[in-house]
Amino acid sequence: MKIKPVKGTNDYLPREAELREYLQEKICETYEKCGFQRIYTPAVEDIENLDKSEGGDNLNLIFKIMKRGEKLDKALSTGDPSAIADMGLRYDLTLPLSRYYANNRAHLPVPFKVIQIDKVYRAERPQKGRLREFMQCDIDILGSESPTCEIELIHTTAKALLAIGIDHFKVKINDRRILREVLLSTGFKEEELDSVCISFDKLDKIGAVGVKKELEQKGYDETVIDRFMELLSNAPFTLDYVKTICDNSEYVDELKNIIKISESLAGNKYSIEYDMTLVRGQGYYTGTVFEIESLDFGSSIAGGGRYDNLIGKFVKEQIPAVGFSIGFERIFSILLERGDALSQRRKKVVLLYDQQDIEAAILKAEELRENYRTALFVKPKKMGKFLNRLEEQGFDGFMVFGRDEEVRMFGE
Repeated sequence: MKIKPVKGTNDYLPREAELREYLQEKICETYEKCGFQRIYTPAVEDIENLDKSEGGDNLNLIFKIMKRGEKLDKALSTGDPSAIADMGLRYDLTLPLSRYYANNRAHLPVPFKVIQIDKVYRAERPQKGRLREFMQCDIDILGSESPTCEIELIHTTAKALLAIGIDHFKVKINDRRILREVLLSTGFKEEELDSVCISFDKLDKIGAVGVKKELEQKGYDETVIDRFMELLSNAPFTLDYVKTICDNSEYVDELKNIIKISESLAGNKYSIEYDMTLVRGQGYYTGTVFEIESLDFGSSIAGGGRYDNLIGKFVKEQIPAVGFSIGFERIFSILLERGDALSQRRKKVVLLYDQQDIEAAILKAEELRENYRTALFVKPKKMGKFLNRLEEQGFDGFMVFGRDEEVRMFGE
């Protein structure tokens, strides 16, 4: 029997689990204060839903669940690999939310402001920063096409990050409709745009040269590719410049207004900027897309966008929707290294006692719990080693019943 967790998954020690719980509590508390309501959905989804969700490259990372019993035997006999699975693990929280809304919308308000904090699964190649099982923290607004939703989501997500001690970041924003018009202006055809966007989304990873090479491998017109690369060389773009390219200036004006109001609400605590190169990989995005970059750690810590067509796949009518997701695992790693995220929590101490004093020790522990989170342990023979282990696990101090009058803090 193997004692290590499956590759791409983690066990968490009590100190790590406490930090994860604290972060989820603070994030959820912020969301709830802003009027969002929490729901839960199953980790397992119908494979048809997952396959038709336009999840971009994530569709190649679905953990598929094979059919069982006679159904599996029958599927195997067909020789068709695609017939073997009938379910899969969710790769994000957006597709399950869309199905949930379609199933329950008769009982939900419009617009529906919703929280999801839960695990998702992707068949990644395990490496640092890429897990197969990880947590996402999402807020979404369903049923409204108003750009005020984007403003509210940006403001609320930023508040949640500030609440957990992430305070040096910028919000980048783009609009897929504007990007499509820019791409059309260079000569790409309408039916090519989704594939072009998938390649363009890799700009920060493979650079302009890599994007050009991938577009050439896809067989697009070299003249069009060269025109597009020339356009990229003029970066950074401004919305005023983009407005001269786009036929529909309404999208540009709407994005300008979102940025203007979001900047005002930010109060100089963080910045908002237009980024024409921001694509986001999921194919279901239809309008605004946004991402939050940590300026301390140079990585994305949140992202999202508008997906007005995804719910319609279930209900056969367009239901506007937009969401923002915090990259929980990246933030957890940052704050675990920093080590100060739990400073606001009530301190955690241990009351040590002799076995025959259990009743009196419990009563004393109840007194201490007015000011501390208090655990009870029978006094060990090797006190020093035991206390060292407790400190490693995140306890702040200890008290020996019948000996100490006050709690003694570690390091004092």
